[in-house]
Amino acid sequence: MPFLKLSIITCLLLFFMGMVQAQTNTADTTGKKTITIIHADTYNFQNKDTLGQFIALVGHAEVQQGKTLFYADSIVLDQKQNILEAFGNVHINDADSVQTYSQYLKYLGKEKKAFLKNKVKLTDGKGVLTTNELEYDTQIKIGNYTNGGKVVNGKTVLTSKEGTYYGDTRDVIFKKNVVLTDPEYKIYTDTLLYNINTNITTFVSPSKVINGNRTIKVSDGYYDLKHKIANFGKRPFIDDSTYTFTSDYMAFNDSTGLGEFQGNAVYRSKDSIGGYDIIANNIKTNKKEDAFLATEQPILLIKQEKDSIYVGADTLKSGRLSTLTKTRAVPVIRDSLGAANRLLIDSAAAVKDSSTNRYIEAYHHVKIFSDSLQAVGDSLFYSLHDSAFRLFTQPIVWSNENQITGDTIYLFLANKKPKELTVFENALTISKVGTGYYNQVRGNIMHAFFSDGRINYLTTRGTPADNVYYVEDDNHKFIGVNKSTCSVIDAYFDNGEIQKVVFINDLKGDMNPMNQIDHTSLRVRGFKWQDKLRPKSKFSILSNTE
Repeated sequence: MPFLKLSIITCLLLFFMGMVQAQTNTADTTGKKTITIIHADTYNFQNKDTLGQFIALVGHAEVQQGKTLFYADSIVLDQKQNILEAFGNVHINDADSVQTYSQYLKYLGKEKKAFLKNKVKLTDGKGVLTTNELEYDTQIKIGNYTNGGKVVNGKTVLTSKEGTYYGDTRDVIFKKNVVLTDPEYKIYTDTLLYNINTNITTFVSPSKVINGNRTIKVSDGYYDLKHKIANFGKRPFIDDSTYTFTSDYMAFNDSTGLGEFQGNAVYRSKDSIGGYDIIANNIKTNKKEDAFLATEQPILLIKQEKDSIYVGADTLKSGRLSTLTKTRAVPVIRDSLGAANRLLIDSAAAVKDSSTNRYIEAYHHVKIFSDSLQAVGDSLFYSLHDSAFRLFTQPIVWSNENQITGDTIYLFLANKKPKELTVFENALTISKVGTGYYNQVRGNIMHAFFSDGRINYLTTRGTPADNVYYVEDDNHKFIGVNKSTCSVIDAYFDNGEIQKVVFINDLKGDMNPMNQIDHTSLRVRGFKWQDKLRPKSKFSILSNTE
């Protein structure tokens, strides 16, 4: 009898399993993807009239649909609707590619959509998504949460109120109150695309990236967190502790320190001592070397409250002065009066730690404009350390009605205003005093000194020094013109105009009445009035024409 009883139970179980399989086959005939029972400790079958047939699986329940496996403490199958509900330690194995866990699951077999609640976790083997509620489509491998979630990928953590996970591409779109935390970066935004495989973040809305003392505002582009490479568009903005930087497009590599900024690029130094701006259509930077190369109509702006200095050229280059001195000799400015040389020697020991440890070079079609002084030349070297411009190759400097030329010109600034000027070889100063009338001083070397941006004293040495000077009476009417030579010529200015000339040693010359001399013949060697080359405004330095 016991053997007979066991046989009856076995037959009933086989009959019950046959009913389950019959139900699944029926579902197949209507074109629906059926859910197949793999295992359970206990089976319970109920037929509730019009509600349908239900199968309850209790204890280590396991079912399957296609390549997707479902595990739970207990599972209820609605055979009519092809719906699954799972309770306790739910686990979905989606073709061994995506694993999903929760404490509750409702699964629509027809649509292949899963609705998970309570301690939901989804992982693809690299990143882990956790949330309290998740909708996951096993057919297209897309998951959505709308009530807060977190993705952890290595050391990178992202949180948001809403998110969409794409299993095939490993992309996650985060929305609303998005925060990305990385050992080196923090990102705050409203919408962010992140790829778990590549660790690349893509920006599609206004975002703020914080990296140490640097803050980047960006709304378009991407940042590769793994390789530290960024490409940004739509005019991103960088605010660092020492500068700000913006451009239409920027790309940089934080690993190598190299960067490129294109389209109306503007670099602004925050340094109150050596503060300056760089404007160009293309700026290449080397952060590790603290250097840059600006091309495509670059402009250097030395900032001050009044009379800012603008410098334009075909190319601007800048870097640390202490680095440059390791690769080439930097000309030491020596003034016979000693002031400039003492400045250099006194501060040389501190150059490596000074905020003025910087040089700027300009090449070809160099133009300088300020309200009190203008200049042109073929090349320029400017050191923030000694606040001096060095102009080379046919340089010309204008101050009021005075034009100064020579082979090389050094212009010193004090408080960012012209303070002292030195001209080496073929030094020539021309001052226009009337139509066709020019005061002229020529020598081997020349020193000019400024007060409030205007020349107030000029001394010239030569072998000999040449001079043409138009003498005026108290009513500013010309009474004659003096042409002479001597060893040293000192000229004193008032409001930018010559008021007195002093001749020292070996004076030779004569005074001629105004109407008894051919004024066109009163030209010293090398005379050339070049007012057409003079920058007339800050806008004129953009032109590279002669």
